[in-house]
Amino acid sequence: MKTIGLIGGMSWESSLEYYRIINEEVKQRLGGFHSAKCLMYSVDFAEIEVLQHRGEWEKLAWILSQAAVRLEAGGADFLVLCTNTMHKVAPQIEAAVNIPLLHIADPTAERIKARGFMTVGLLGTRFTMEEDFYRGRLEKKHGLKALVPDQADRELVHHVIYYELCDGQLQEESRRKFSAVIEKLAAAGAQGVILGCTEIGLLVKEKDSVLPIFDTTVIHAEAAVEYALK
Repeated sequence: MKTIGLIGGMSWESSLEYYRIINEEVKQRLGGFHSAKCLMYSVDFAEIEVLQHRGEWEKLAWILSQAAVRLEAGGADFLVLCTNTMHKVAPQIEAAVNIPLLHIADPTAERIKARGFMTVGLLGTRFTMEEDFYRGRLEKKHGLKALVPDQADRELVHHVIYYELCDGQLQEESRRKFSAVIEKLAAAGAQGVILGCTEIGLLVKEKDSVLPIFDTTVIHAEAAVEYALK
């Protein structure tokens, strides 16, 4: 079994889910008392959030690259960045270490294509929905078409992520609003919807969506176990 290096804390709410899913998946596959070999470097999200909204991505890249270096030095065989948004600096992290980074968009895209879908909605932070680092990878590397909500809905989703979900708040009204946003994406032609922020799956479940959901936290964690065991 390979040792998984987890870069977490963005937020710790979703990092907790990674740890739970990874260990449950290892136990399910191997049985008995088996659990995952893993290391986690958890950052202070207050610092990360300020730098994100200031647009200081190079400083963020340095912080996460140092986390990656420490995980590699600690014996990690590969890296899992437990957040969608910070994959914006994935190339800088990869350049800082000699071990691979399991990019969150890749297993997500493979899961979508396995269902026969080519057009999907994408929910996430404003950075993830509006910039090319995530949508571009889905489209250019995997041939998928990613639809995003209109500006007002993007602002709604972004606000709920940062000011509710990252604070551990699960509001029923926000769940209904997310369901309505997904309905609009379905009307625009989406065949499924990517929960492209690792906290959204805490709020939105299959029963809340008119479309099949692709929860990146679950998909990424399961892909990490697959890689660790192969």
